Amino acid sequence: MKRGGTDDQKRRAAESAAEAVESGTTVGLGTGSTAGFAIDHLGDRIDEGLDITGIPTSYQSRQRAHKAGIPLATLEDDRPDIAIDGADQFAGTTLIKGGGAAHAREKIVDSAADRLLIVADPTKEAEILDHPVPVEVLPDARPTVASRIEGLDGEPQLRAAERKDGPVVTDNGNLVLDCEFGAIESPETLAARLSAIPGVVEHGLFVGLADEIHVGTADGVVVRTE
Repeated sequence: MKRGGTDDQKRRAAESAAEAVESGTTVGLGTGSTAGFAIDHLGDRIDEGLDITGIPTSYQSRQRAHKAGIPLATLEDDRPDIAIDGADQFAGTTLIKGGGAAHAREKIVDSAADRLLIVADPTKEAEILDHPVPVEVLPDARPTVASRIEGLDGEPQLRAAERKDGPVVTDNGNLVLDCEFGAIESPETLAARLSAIPGVVEHGLFVGLADEIHVGTADGVVVRTE
């Protein structure tokens, strides 16, 4: 298994994407360590005169944006011109997200944006997606959703919380099943099948949403567009 990338790689990717943000825009603020570096850099740019509004995708990104001095709004107030978010794995511009259990709101905000820039380190890149797919489910639907996922040849595992007894509970009050499918040859097909299961709030396959992927390396940043 690949190790996670370095903070320097993550920071390079994040700052590259944050530099694409222009004054007068509304920015979707993703969740996770690499997206967090982008939030920090946007805060630095605000200190230099950048005029933006942010729409956070989680409690975590909201708190980090507050600390960075980014004025915040909701989707009721505005629509994002651009969103910056991370990924657990990507192949081409298709993503698996949800390591932070924020993928439902991330997908809502990311899909509402005119442009979605993904920030990642090289360890997140794959030829074929094979990372477990997080699936947020209504608590009462967990047994039936798990059964349906098994019927799709998946292996669902209820995500356990760290430093507390019991499962992870999302910002929406739901549970997360991490679903192992092996190599995902057709992300589009799997995404549609997961979305059709009653009780599924959202899954972590992001298909057809990313416009650019900024990959931080030891030497700089590579921007992928397909």
